[in-house]
Amino acid sequence: MTKADLVEKVTGLGDLTRRDGEVIVETIFGSVIGALQSGDKIEIRGFGSFRIRQRKPRIGRNPKTGARVDVPAKKVPYFKPSKELRDLVNPGEAMKAS
Repeated sequence: MTKADLVEKVTGLGDLTRRDGEVIVETIFGSVIGALQSGDKIEIRGFGSFRIRQRKPRIGRNPKTGARVDVPAKKVPYFKPSKELRDLVNPGEAMKAS
């Protein structure tokens, strides 16, 4: 699913124009990005949570030349799906666990 597909779904929910759907989707994504940039954790019940993980600096390798490369520390976004979402994606696994 692309962002355009998501806008179409939102627009189809009611009496909304395509522009209204774009604003809604952009606002949601902008809010998630802004919260992660400020270091906050986002939790959407029944869907999952987003947070930032800190990666340590390390020494990598250039696959073409084999030369050592220093990879600096960085922050990366991380998504952890909720149990409900995992069960919906894998319905057979949920029944085995019960």
